[in-house]
Amino acid sequence: QVQLVESGGGTVQPGGSLRLSCAASGIIFTAYTMGWYRQAPGKQRNMVAIITDGGSTNYADSVKGRFTISRDNAKNTVYLQMNSLKPEDTAVYYCWAPRSPGDYWGQGTQVTVSS
Repeated sequence: QVQLVESGGGTVQPGGSLRLSCAASGIIFTAYTMGWYRQAPGKQRNMVAIITDGGSTNYADSVKGRFTISRDNAKNTVYLQMNSLKPEDTAVYYCWAPRSPGDYWGQGTQVTVSS
């Protein structure tokens, strides 16, 4: 059974930092592209950052230079380091791994940026 379990969300002031973690099980982690998506209330779910099995990364324009995605293959874990957080980063953040058909998703972790 595949599980993606996120942690690290919370409430932070603008300009602050958070690090999200996603622990994966039930998949051959080293073979998978992994990523983070987010969904704000009333909006669609959008890609935030992706990291391939080879370590190449891709970011949404809105987070470039502020967020960093990384992976630790020994721990089957993908991370999202979020710096210089803004109120518009407030959303539920989901861990993602592609599958055909039907991608794998975590349960989500809330990130709130507010003063």
